[in-house]
Amino acid sequence: MAAGRGASGKLGRVPLSDEPPPGRRPLLVAALGGNALLRRGEEPSVTVQRRNAQAAVAALAPLFADHDVVVTHGNGPQVGLLALRATEDGDPLDVLGAESEALIGYLLVQALAGALPDREVVAMLTQVVVDADDPALAAPEKPIGPVYDRGTAERLARDHGWSIARDGDRWRRVVGSPLPREIVEIGVVRRLVDDGVTVVCAGGGGIPVARGSDGRLRGVEAVVDKDRASALLARRLGADALLLLTDVPALIRGFGTPDARPIAELRPGDPVIDELPAGSMGPKVAAARAFADGGGVAAIGALEDAAAIAAGRAGTRVLAA
Repeated sequence: MAAGRGASGKLGRVPLSDEPPPGRRPLLVAALGGNALLRRGEEPSVTVQRRNAQAAVAALAPLFADHDVVVTHGNGPQVGLLALRATEDGDPLDVLGAESEALIGYLLVQALAGALPDREVVAMLTQVVVDADDPALAAPEKPIGPVYDRGTAERLARDHGWSIARDGDRWRRVVGSPLPREIVEIGVVRRLVDDGVTVVCAGGGGIPVARGSDGRLRGVEAVVDKDRASALLARRLGADALLLLTDVPALIRGFGTPDARPIAELRPGDPVIDELPAGSMGPKVAAARAFADGGGVAAIGALEDAAAIAAGRAGTRVLAA
């Protein structure tokens, strides 16, 4: 039995519920990677991102036939570009995160409304509470922005005080990524979902904030991992399933070798887990497992395969510990 709202249907080979209450459908959180709207090497224009948003929604649209869907998204390319342009103004990452969440949310809402004219759709700026003393703030590893050759990356790091790290055969800026602890607007999201509204929220992992001694929320110079925030959102909503949709069809065993093959089910203790990059697939697996451990169904795969992943025909299912 999933830890969801009590809904019929299947995702993978696990029933989401045996006896759904009347009118209740499975609730699915679909988390789009930041490259869903801006891929490597693409011009960072609104035209390109609008086209990509429409393609992303076309892949998601079949899910709405049998599920209620909450959409989250990454913002790594966008927030990194905004940070590069805003260096002289000194705009903090929480403000840039809000800007990118609004931009991407707007494009996704327009695409969703066009593809699903009978549904109400809304994008919501979402604040995510983190610990002000989270050790991750002092150990940057979350990649944002474009990729560079090593020389360019090192020059930008010197000029702007950045931390950088290798990303494949290129280099990117990395920033602190504290764990999400609380979603401030969760009650509003829940009410909207219960009213049948399709919600786009927690974009870019949400806007990172911390509570001061006076109880007030203040922005934090960080980027929250979108997949971890999506898993927290899914748990708080009592969702039945979490799909982490990216640009690879599945987790790969023996990646880069002649013996490479997709992993249909990832079990606890699988040696491949220790080989996953800390800045990308590692957090995805950790987020998926955190949700699966609560009784839900979690899977990782390509955005264009969203419907097949939901049906258990594609992607990697991450099993509970």
